[in-house]
Amino acid sequence: MRVVSLVPSLTEAVARSAPGALVGATDWCTHPPGLDVVRVGGTKNPETDLILSLAPDLVIANEEENRAPDLAALRAAGAEVLVTEIRDVPRAFRELTRVLEACGVTARPRWLDEAERTWSSLPEPGTRRTAVVPIWRRPWMVLGRDTFAGDVLARLGVDHVHATHPDRYPRVPLEELRASAPDVVVLPDEPYRFTADDGPEAFLGLPCALVSGRHLTWYGPSLAEAPRVLGEALRAARP
Repeated sequence: MRVVSLVPSLTEAVARSAPGALVGATDWCTHPPGLDVVRVGGTKNPETDLILSLAPDLVIANEEENRAPDLAALRAAGAEVLVTEIRDVPRAFRELTRVLEACGVTARPRWLDEAERTWSSLPEPGTRRTAVVPIWRRPWMVLGRDTFAGDVLARLGVDHVHATHPDRYPRVPLEELRASAPDVVVLPDEPYRFTADDGPEAFLGLPCALVSGRHLTWYGPSLAEAPRVLGEALRAARP
């Protein structure tokens, strides 16, 4: 089986579960560390000719992370493309199962069982907090409706204030974000790399939680530890 993955979290899942199957991955596929495969460009601008030259049996993509014209070009050239759609935690587990089966994995990986048990056994949050969740600045963009990261946070007791916005990733002026007066501002380190010196200064007086973008937005082996890692970061939020 020869697989090219255009989705970083799915790259990690396949690498862990089907060693040797991956022959190509994007420049953004950082896990597992040391992955030795051909790099085929970015998630939004993959080199389709290079992908095709690898003669993949399967190309793995995602409807949100990858562009439809690129996937159409791969299909037109004869490549089989599996496109995932993941908007919440339960769907992530179903799609991970589908992807791994398509990659020839016959035995359910231990990490997938552990991750599913972790999420299914989460206690009901004792209290709930509201949050603003920026994912970009210049311009400011935040989580909106129907997102995987939003569902992750909701299951941890954090309801983001733009969950009913018409757009999935709306642009919202900074003044409006501040005026919403959330209990916490959640600042992930991807896709924009918010840090202690880049982000919190825009929300003076509001508690800010610097969180791992991999644990907030990736659906793969990181799911098993995501509740603990994110929970610790949320509890450490400081103005």
